[in-house]
Amino acid sequence: MENKKELRNWLDAFGLNHPLVIAGPCSAETEEQLLKIAHQLKDTDTSVLRAGIWKPRTRPGNFEGVGALGLKWLQKAKQETGLLTTTEVANANHVDLALQHDVDILWIGARTTVSPFIVQEIADAVKGTDKIVLVKNPVNPDLALWLGAVERFYTAGITKLGVIHRGFSTYEKTRYRNNPEWQIPIDLQNTFPDLPLILDPSHIAGRRDIIFDLCQTALDLNYDGLMIETHFDPDNAWSDAKQQITPQALEKMTVDLKIRKVEGDEAEFNNQLNTLRTQIDLIDDQIMDMLGKRMKIVDGIGALKKKNNVAILQVKRWNEVLGRMILEGEQNKLSEEFVLKIYKAIHQESINHQKKIING
Repeated sequence: MENKKELRNWLDAFGLNHPLVIAGPCSAETEEQLLKIAHQLKDTDTSVLRAGIWKPRTRPGNFEGVGALGLKWLQKAKQETGLLTTTEVANANHVDLALQHDVDILWIGARTTVSPFIVQEIADAVKGTDKIVLVKNPVNPDLALWLGAVERFYTAGITKLGVIHRGFSTYEKTRYRNNPEWQIPIDLQNTFPDLPLILDPSHIAGRRDIIFDLCQTALDLNYDGLMIETHFDPDNAWSDAKQQITPQALEKMTVDLKIRKVEGDEAEFNNQLNTLRTQIDLIDDQIMDMLGKRMKIVDGIGALKKKNNVAILQVKRWNEVLGRMILEGEQNKLSEEFVLKIYKAIHQESINHQKKIING
């Protein structure tokens, strides 16, 4: 699969002067619920109505979707409002049922993307159609796995493709339900700049109060659209209640979000930007030089430990370094999360250096 301008054709065909907005409830609960939400969304910037039909949960016992019955409700909502429709499909049977009910866009969930076997099954089922297929990132932070799923659909002849960034699972607790790991979709953009990229802030956030900030970050990074879970009564939603917003909140948010220009067009702006970027380049060079010097000292420590038969990991020393760096980070307006990521990576590289010396 190669990057081509044609990858954007399906999105350009919408003729929008704003990012694509896909909105609707996490789950279709009743016909009345879905139609009410659809009618509240039809006069907003929303172009596509989303709703989960099959909702297998992480642990059984919770509401797992109404099943195929909900597809009839989606079809009726489309007829009444003119909104296009989309739902998640997780196997070939889901695809067949969605096609029978004229669903316009099929999306592949994060848990499905991790399995090339299931992705291939779905790709075979959708082959020969003109449907739009959007692939969510896999649960784990693996760009190759994400792109591999997209390529399976491309190989099956599906050319209307896009990706959805919904964040990545982590064992550690953070402020997010799923860590955004922005660098991964940025790397994807660098490889396929014309493959439409959509943010799912609802599943990254896990709570509604930070959805706006996530959407603004995405627009600042030139994302093409947003998929946002909306419900007229979010607190009483049957699934993922904390991360859904009302259609009214969505409408206000789309007004308040700022769409950035890809590039500045004034000479003074570009001159100032280039000056600042040059300063960053110089500092980056210094950072790499200092890290190289640090690892040379680490090599010396490794040699000393080998000579004296001392273990590589010194937990007390590591905790002292980490605590001191967190305090230093605070003084330099760096978040604890950022400092932890940097120093865990440095610590791991230090361990690798010492292992080579001790075992060499």
